[in-house]
Amino acid sequence: MLAPVCLAVVLFGGCDQMILLDPKGPIGQTERYVILTAFGLMLLVIVPVIVMALWFPWKYRETNTKAVYAPKWSHSKTIEWIVWTVPAVIVTILSILIWQTTHRLDPYKPIETGVAPIRIEVISLDWKWLFIYPDLGVASVNELVFPARVPLNFRITSASVMTSFFIPQLGSQIYAMGGMQTRLHLLADEPGTYLGQNQQYSGRGYTEMNFEAIAMSAKDFSAWTDRVSQSPEKLDMQRLDALETPSLADPVRYFSSVQPGLFDHILQKYGMSMEMKPMDMNAKAGDPAPGAGHMHHGAAEGN
Repeated sequence: MLAPVCLAVVLFGGCDQMILLDPKGPIGQTERYVILTAFGLMLLVIVPVIVMALWFPWKYRETNTKAVYAPKWSHSKTIEWIVWTVPAVIVTILSILIWQTTHRLDPYKPIETGVAPIRIEVISLDWKWLFIYPDLGVASVNELVFPARVPLNFRITSASVMTSFFIPQLGSQIYAMGGMQTRLHLLADEPGTYLGQNQQYSGRGYTEMNFEAIAMSAKDFSAWTDRVSQSPEKLDMQRLDALETPSLADPVRYFSSVQPGLFDHILQKYGMSMEMKPMDMNAKAGDPAPGAGHMHHGAAEGN
């Protein structure tokens, strides 16, 4: 199975570009397993079909007088058994695999490690990312920094059009939508710098809406937090309004203090606060959400 995978990697730009197949966290590792398993199962059908597409014309070519000529042939129980049983088995295996991993990789499900998670609020802007650390009172633009081997608890929304938040090596792409919030839980197994990006077309600056996700040791993360807390810039409502102005290729920026409630302000400026829950597909418009009295909407749950 590895040979076809490597061939596909080469055809699509080289192994060094296939970062999705080089995961650095438990979510990404499970997703890679699902991708490769599905790819291998599909090869069970694709490879024989390719072989037969080449072998049959060769075997039954006009010049091959030894081939059996059977113009009235119409039925084979063996072929019928193969063409129905093999796909049925593959579909069954894929169905079980997807069902199990979909629930195990629910982005709303916390990662249990015995370590307290880092809470991060993510706001998608035109065309940049704002990361707020509510427990630390600091924020950054276009740079996401966090300690390795510590769970990350994200709240995600958009101050503009819909985008998608994705760190391929950590896993689980998820949408950021105006007036709604989504949640995501990730973890990096080791220190490193990973590509973060928006994979949803969102206008002129879409191709430059990337960021670095940097996993550090606990000591280095503490030093980074101290450095950010000395920044002269403060993130308040006025500064947030300035950040919402569309701009391209924004440099990394730090804010030493954050006015409380900015994330909720972004949610509520659309007149409602909703939370998208991908696993809650039976929610009805107008259903009361638990606790706070917000509203469900389609697959949305109250914040």
